[in-house]
Amino acid sequence: MPTLVVTNFNIVTAFLGGFISLFGLVSYLLKERFYLSEALLSLLVGVAFSHGANWLRPYEYALGSEENIGLITLYFSRLVLGVQLVLAGVQLPHRYLRTEWRSLAILLGPGMTIMWISASLLVWAMVPHLPFLHALAIGACVTPTDPVLSNSIVKGKFADKNIPKELQRLIIAESGANDGLGYPFLFLALYIIRYNGRHGIQPVGHGIGLWFGEMWGYTIILSVLYGAVVGWIAKELLHFAEEKKFVDRESFLVFAISIALFITGTCGMIGSDDVLACFVAGNAFTWDDWFRQETEDDSLQPTIDLLLNIVVFMWYGAIIPWREYRVNDVIPIYRLIFLGVLILLFRRLPMILAFHRHLKEIDGWRQAVIVGFFGPIGVSAVFYLYVSIDFLNQVLVDGQVREDAVRLQEVMRIVIWFLATTSIVVHGLSIPLGKLGYHAPRQLTTALSMERSTGRSTERDEPGSVDMRRLQDPASYSRRRNNQNHDRSQPPTPSTFMLGQRSQNGLDEPSRPVRIINSPMGGSGAQTPRTPDDIEANADGHAEHLGHLKSVDPDENEKLGDMPRQDGGHVHFGVNRQGQPNGTIQKEE
Repeated sequence: MPTLVVTNFNIVTAFLGGFISLFGLVSYLLKERFYLSEALLSLLVGVAFSHGANWLRPYEYALGSEENIGLITLYFSRLVLGVQLVLAGVQLPHRYLRTEWRSLAILLGPGMTIMWISASLLVWAMVPHLPFLHALAIGACVTPTDPVLSNSIVKGKFADKNIPKELQRLIIAESGANDGLGYPFLFLALYIIRYNGRHGIQPVGHGIGLWFGEMWGYTIILSVLYGAVVGWIAKELLHFAEEKKFVDRESFLVFAISIALFITGTCGMIGSDDVLACFVAGNAFTWDDWFRQETEDDSLQPTIDLLLNIVVFMWYGAIIPWREYRVNDVIPIYRLIFLGVLILLFRRLPMILAFHRHLKEIDGWRQAVIVGFFGPIGVSAVFYLYVSIDFLNQVLVDGQVREDAVRLQEVMRIVIWFLATTSIVVHGLSIPLGKLGYHAPRQLTTALSMERSTGRSTERDEPGSVDMRRLQDPASYSRRRNNQNHDRSQPPTPSTFMLGQRSQNGLDEPSRPVRIINSPMGGSGAQTPRTPDDIEANADGHAEHLGHLKSVDPDENEKLGDMPRQDGGHVHFGVNRQGQPNGTIQKEE
């Protein structure tokens, strides 16, 4: 007899497959029309079906152990970051780290230091009775910008319209590199906390020595060298296999992701910085730009990226400590909310505004504000949270975790999770709310103007008469009435279109009015229809190959230049007496 088998595995697989399928059906609408990212939606779904409906039960999967939850989240975050950072490195043009090292040095050197100090001071000021060293450790976890959430301003329709390509690449490079460079800031605080000279523990000097030798020498420098070597060897092997026709297309496309898995595992074995090594390996792998160009039109890598994002953020939504935000002995909820607002405003934005004149990719303070605000906190912060917890569990006195280490773990878990949640929600909603606030007043004004125009047209109609066309389409009716009232004794106005206004499909045109007129009959000229190929325009809207420019005589319609055509005619560019440009086409007999 058939029975209903409601196990955790069946529930999770059915729920995950159903959500991904439903999201896929409306993904274009959500991402390209409403600018909602899969990260925000997955987080909210995880919260709703775990804390709300109790369909997803992560603590049962982890056998009821908080330590197991931490290990699962740590390894899951490492996997996602490894794949994301290799793909981020592959997206950059050839030799990008060498050509743009000045901008990256500013952002990764003084930039990250200012962000670390700013975040630490805010945490220290808002969390009661928190030592400054503990605040430094918390600030280090939220200093790196998240490469997953940064996709909202480097990918998609909003990025293509509003963010220049050079700036998109800088954001990708910064978010990829600073994830791995968060280790020195974090472990400087953790080493000093651990080695404080009390309880028979070695003094602070020993911790500083470990920070220079172990952290910088073994963790950072070794990971950079290891990632560069692995990426270069992988590139050469793939070149050889492709030339010899040893590799098929499917294996070729998945090669970068397999490198991410290999580096994540091997760096984890030797205890180095696998996050930074993955980013460096991605850059070395596409150093000659060959792999990036070969896979530019393929969708396998973005597809795997999408699946990882959905799963990891749904898991985050299921394990977020919502109840601890309200009830804890660390920080009141009102202080926690205020801390989240302060971090979003002052952790990164002042630094970008201060340095944007030295970053050639940022053009003006408006772009600086966008880059400064969109420095999201997400997967990297959660990753560093559980790296810190794993380290603090080794701070022992008489076989027990030291009391200050236990207290720091509790503070970090509440504060970092809240800051990550706040950033995911705020940055996920910023673009759609900003677009709504920009377009709603304009649409309301247009609607009111149209209503007033329609009302005036009604007053001129005969009493008691009703035109059904006006009721069906007021806008078209108003345009027809205006055309009927036009003085037919005047010659028709030549058709005009304006370059430089945003069209209905969202494409931008160069700003210059162009008036199309007909060639006067007579002489050797004959009228020829105007076609789009008559004038070649570059991206800035300026006509090319115009020939010699002449001075303008105000008493006649003087041509500014002409362009010969293949059929023997000429395209003449000129201005009329009102100073407006026009163009005529004359075909020689």
